[in-house]
Amino acid sequence: MKLNKSSRSWCKPHNPLIKISTCRLPNFPIQILLLGLCHLLVPASCSRKPPPLPILPLPTALQLQWQLRDMSLFFHFGPNTFTDSEWGSGHAHPSVFNPTKLNPSQWIRVAKNCGFSTVILTVKHHDGFCLWPSDYTDYSLRSSNWKNGSGDVVAELSSAAKDAGVGFGIYLSPWDRHETSFGDTLRYNEFYLAQMTELLTRYGEITDVFLDGAKGEGEKDMNYLYTSWNSLIHQLQPGVSIFSDLGPETRWVGNEYGIAGFTCWSLFNKTGFEIGQIDLQYNSEGDPLGPDWIPATCDVSIRPGWFWHASESPMSARSLLEIYYKSVGRNCKLLLNVPPNSSGLISDEDIQVLQEFAELRRSIFSHNLAINAVINASSIRGGIQDTHFSPYNILKEGIYTYWAPEENQTKWILYINLEELVSFNVLQLQEPIHMGQRVIEFHLETLSQDGVWMRVVNGTTIGYQRLLLFPKLKSQYLKLVVDKSRADPLISYLGIYMDSVTVLRDTPDKKSGASFNGSQVLQTTTHNSSLSAAM
Repeated sequence: MKLNKSSRSWCKPHNPLIKISTCRLPNFPIQILLLGLCHLLVPASCSRKPPPLPILPLPTALQLQWQLRDMSLFFHFGPNTFTDSEWGSGHAHPSVFNPTKLNPSQWIRVAKNCGFSTVILTVKHHDGFCLWPSDYTDYSLRSSNWKNGSGDVVAELSSAAKDAGVGFGIYLSPWDRHETSFGDTLRYNEFYLAQMTELLTRYGEITDVFLDGAKGEGEKDMNYLYTSWNSLIHQLQPGVSIFSDLGPETRWVGNEYGIAGFTCWSLFNKTGFEIGQIDLQYNSEGDPLGPDWIPATCDVSIRPGWFWHASESPMSARSLLEIYYKSVGRNCKLLLNVPPNSSGLISDEDIQVLQEFAELRRSIFSHNLAINAVINASSIRGGIQDTHFSPYNILKEGIYTYWAPEENQTKWILYINLEELVSFNVLQLQEPIHMGQRVIEFHLETLSQDGVWMRVVNGTTIGYQRLLLFPKLKSQYLKLVVDKSRADPLISYLGIYMDSVTVLRDTPDKKSGASFNGSQVLQTTTHNSSLSAAM
């Protein structure tokens, strides 16, 4: 009998029908060795079993496209860059804006070379100054001395992004401290939509619109007509993803540290909330019972401020890597602000950090240590002959192929034989989110040298991507167990990696209120000598 790869046993020879007794693994569970036999007893079917029913809610095509671009750069740039401010008053003279070496193509090269697939520019911040020649205000580049009033930063950046194949998005602040109509609901909403129309019709394809709900205390009350805004934005740019506290495409994670909750659902219930008035913890964690699909964006600045200040320095690449684990590694998108300086360039020290960050990610995640593993499963949808849902799908990159268990099972387990002792400390998992977000709880186990399964780490949600870091261990045999799921769990990717640079913490993270993995690191077969505090 000739068996395909998915029927290989955990020991040589690979045919489970031949000399099973020759397997020499002391105390190794015999049921694993018999998995292939059990599946072979299932009669072949003349037709393929269809995929399981998706579980609602589901992401839209726009949201799927947005999720696949897992990191973006944010560019805060404007008069504040030159006045050493964060929130401008709206009264700085337009002549203060004078970037003598402006080069948006450099910004885009930095983004692309460091692994960021989209960029977002603050085309107008709270001060109301517009980085394009708007027809609806006297407070724009048209009134500045830069390029004799003929400059257009939006045009230069959008063109550079298009040429490089990088997505381009805009941040148009609803709060405007310069515009006199602010506070008059009808007049200001007309003004805002007029400017939004300029931006969405003059500069080609826009991938993202970022709607900030910020407004200072004591400022005029203002009723933003978000429903009208969203409708017009989607009409003018059908492929755009809109960010706000509550979506519609993507929500704010609830802090500006770039950190999502240890449990983070893309599912959400926006009923009862308003932009600017949200539950921060709810935004951070989402809702397993939520009827809406609104994944989270984690925004953070590489520097202490959002705009460039000569007195400030960027954080380290290792700090960015920790943020990566807590954002991209928790089913979110990372939006990293890297503010151009007063010359109009990304500063050399920021570029160095971004390059080091990219190299750290490459050194850890470029090779899946499980890529040549032997994989078995507690069950396979359609039986072992149907490779459409084979457990080997978890070694294929992408979310559209996946392992699916048989229906009505009481256990969901993937057995991984790395075929040699391997040192590792990172687990990566992905779900096929186009089928809905399913997994509620899971854990990873390893087989110790004395034949005892030991739990390494607990996890909760997976979603598009989950990364869990734990103390370094060495093992050959692993077991991924899904403990609880909204429906039959589906796993599209599993990766095992070694991170030799990130320092685990066993004390609460001051920003997130949780330890590195939410106090989920458990006993392992081998331990690091200690877990130190944060970097």
